[in-house]
Amino acid sequence: MLSASLPDFPWDQLEPAKAVAAAHPDGIVDLSVGTPVDPVPAPVQNALAAAADAPGYPQTAGTPALRAAITAWLARECGTTGSPAVLPTIGSKELVAWLPTLLGVGPGDVVVIPRVCYPTYEAGVRLAGAEVVRSDSLTALGPDPRVKLIWINSPSNPTGKVLPPAHLRKVVDWARERGAVVAADECYLSLGWEETPVSVLSDEVCGGDHTGVLAVHSLSKRSNLAGFRAGFVAGDPAVVAELLAVRKHAGMIVPAPVQAAMIAALGDESHVAAQRDRYAARRAALRAALTGAGFTIEHSGAGLYLWSTRGEDCWKTVDWLAERGILAAPGAFYGPAAAQHVRVALTATDERVAAAVARLA
Repeated sequence: MLSASLPDFPWDQLEPAKAVAAAHPDGIVDLSVGTPVDPVPAPVQNALAAAADAPGYPQTAGTPALRAAITAWLARECGTTGSPAVLPTIGSKELVAWLPTLLGVGPGDVVVIPRVCYPTYEAGVRLAGAEVVRSDSLTALGPDPRVKLIWINSPSNPTGKVLPPAHLRKVVDWARERGAVVAADECYLSLGWEETPVSVLSDEVCGGDHTGVLAVHSLSKRSNLAGFRAGFVAGDPAVVAELLAVRKHAGMIVPAPVQAAMIAALGDESHVAAQRDRYAARRAALRAALTGAGFTIEHSGAGLYLWSTRGEDCWKTVDWLAERGILAAPGAFYGPAAAQHVRVALTATDERVAAAVARLA
């Protein structure tokens, strides 16, 4: 069974704590998953509805209008020049899970993932039958010729850590010398707080040369489109062409109405600014409440989470919060190095955030 090669699905392990939190007299405050709760922007809903009469097959490569919208967004928001190739994806998680396989990575190959990271990176490597190495240090990797793919994530999920341009340049240079691909998960790029994240496709990182570089983006967080499954990958034209060729065979196609909605979302930053303001207010309230309750917040300079610790085993912290009707994600989901942290999401309504703040007081 292929599933036997995969780690246990993390969220299933959280069910006992979820049941405890749900028993709170005022109900659960779920700060674990990070799923958007605010409305889909009206222009995006309107674009989806207007494109609903779509009886034919959509284009795997995306419509010319969508590709143009993605390219324009990369230039405007990421400082990308040159001619990066772009490809819409069915959200970002499916690409993260299948990228090693789509690139032909397999047994005998190595994929590098961050020491503390989104669990799907590891799942994707295991699906491909390759070897996972957790490392944030290029020197620790040594001259291993088996490295075919390096995942980086800035801003990080779960920690909110932002990688500076100089670090990103070093990773890209190291990978190019060895013929490896760098895949940068930039799904939280629009949510910088104390720090401003930089795209791997920006000129200050790659100088307009996208060889061996991919950037992965999602509209789930910036535009509240998690339910639409709307994302894209951009970068090296040769690598993206390979992804497109395989995805055509596999039927990995973004529905036509969703493609139309993506165009509307990428063409409007006003709704992104409004959503940032909502998250900023929730972040300030939760941060003050957590620190007041004895938590230490680490990193968290960008993204949708507060990386929090009480200096104890993460499951003990999860239980402590659950007794107060608050559900958080244990650091153990994100790697052995995170065993004393919990990830607290900003994605709850103002009313639920206020309830969490009151319970932590």
